[in-house]
Amino acid sequence: MDVIRKPDPRKKLKKKLLIGGALVATVLAVLTISHFAKAAPGIDRSLLWIDTVKQGDLMRQARALGTLVPEEIRWLAARSAGRVDRIVLRPGAMVEPDSVILILANPDVEEAATSAESQRLAAEAELENVKVQLQRTVLEAESAAASAKATAEQARLRAEVNAQLYKEGLVSELDMKLSQVTAEQAATQNSIEQKRFAFAKDSIAPQLAVKVAEVERLSAQAKLRAAERDALTVKAGMNGVLSALPVEVGAQVQPGSNLARVADPGRLKAELKVPEMQAKDLVIGLRSKVDTRNGVVAGRVSRVEPSVQNGTVTVDVLFEEPLPNGARPDLSVEGVIEIENISNVVKVGRPSFARERARTTLFRVTPHGNAERVSVEFGRASVDTIEVVSGLKPGEQVILSDLSQWDGYNVLSLE
Repeated sequence: MDVIRKPDPRKKLKKKLLIGGALVATVLAVLTISHFAKAAPGIDRSLLWIDTVKQGDLMRQARALGTLVPEEIRWLAARSAGRVDRIVLRPGAMVEPDSVILILANPDVEEAATSAESQRLAAEAELENVKVQLQRTVLEAESAAASAKATAEQARLRAEVNAQLYKEGLVSELDMKLSQVTAEQAATQNSIEQKRFAFAKDSIAPQLAVKVAEVERLSAQAKLRAAERDALTVKAGMNGVLSALPVEVGAQVQPGSNLARVADPGRLKAELKVPEMQAKDLVIGLRSKVDTRNGVVAGRVSRVEPSVQNGTVTVDVLFEEPLPNGARPDLSVEGVIEIENISNVVKVGRPSFARERARTTLFRVTPHGNAERVSVEFGRASVDTIEVVSGLKPGEQVILSDLSQWDGYNVLSLE
């Protein structure tokens, strides 16, 4: 007969303890491995950019590269088509308004100028001829009017005499009436001649106006053609230096083609290319400092380009101080534009990855020589300084170097 065995409670407890111990050992092993895997890595302190958080004024600035360009630049363009016949001056030459730079050749332009001048002279001669004819006509009308007036006066006197003699019975009634009719006819003729004389005088101005207008039209045309002919001799038109000459002898040019560029080297401005992210607060009148590599010169913003080209905004800076020796057009410069001065803010050096009014994380140096990750909110930024809104206090030290390779760690060991 089989005997039923009862399980031993002690063995069952022992088994549970063994299983629990194994689980605890496994968890401890995993935690130990995780701990060693996430152990704070060591970084050489001398290779890091460490800055101290400060409190004070923050000067917001925008930094940009650019070049010196003349304030006054004049491109000389061709007024008519032509061929470059001769080049008198080359780039770099100092010029005056009447300095001849190059000469173009175009026989058609010269012929048109000569023809227009001939037409003008012919029109002026015709105008003088018309003046003489009109004066002759007026004189003839004036003579006829004077003669008619004298005849009418004589006839009137004769009629009066005959009327008196008729009363005295010395002339017949027929002679008296004939003299009266003659006087009336002479008076009518005199009136007609006087009107003809007045009309002749009044008609001078309208007839001359037509000829004068024609002369003025041909004179303007001749002046235009003469200017086109004179423009074949290209002159500087201003004091300065010949900075560009994009044509050579024999080249054919069309109307409007650029022939030469003249600039005033004594009046230069800085043309800065400001990154579009820094240009949003730029306005005319802001102070600026331009480094010409031979001295720093103060100036003010005079123009801000309204559009963005290739990620930059063009800003012109006019100088308030004389430029140092060696400043010349196309010289590379670096400018710093002062946007605003913010007083009494918490600030720190600006990391390369920091953005205005954004939150990021930095490693703050602890008193124990380690660095711990902290969340920092930034505010307004300058070229190399940025406002700290929260996350850091004055006097604390933070690492501003790019530590993106240690994103998986919250603590770093500084060596």
